[in-house]
Amino acid sequence: MFDFEKLDLYQKSLEMIKMVYNQTKHFPNDERFGLTNQYRRAANSVALNIGEGYGETIPLSLKYLKTSKGSIRECLVCSEIALQQKYIDQNQYDEIRKILTDLSKMASGYKKYLEKKLESK
Repeated sequence: MFDFEKLDLYQKSLEMIKMVYNQTKHFPNDERFGLTNQYRRAANSVALNIGEGYGETIPLSLKYLKTSKGSIRECLVCSEIALQQKYIDQNQYDEIRKILTDLSKMASGYKKYLEKKLESK
């Protein structure tokens, strides 16, 4: 097991990816190269950047974390578009929004941890 796999933030991001894939497999076929692709790539970016940044220098880890946080916000926008287009229902939207909110809070907490660690050097 790699160390980053123990992070709650990483595990929660995998949970979110699973949810996004489950939702997007029901999107219309004409969205395959549009919203479906964008939503999935944004979701994957959260976990990929957490994994890639973990164990690097703190400034580099913070850079990857910033990208992850941007991808979390991107997923929120994708979910809102999906709701407006009626690709997902209100319950699905509420569920993904809760996970994205949790992820955002966890990422902010991890950012503060890394910044304190950097200051103490």
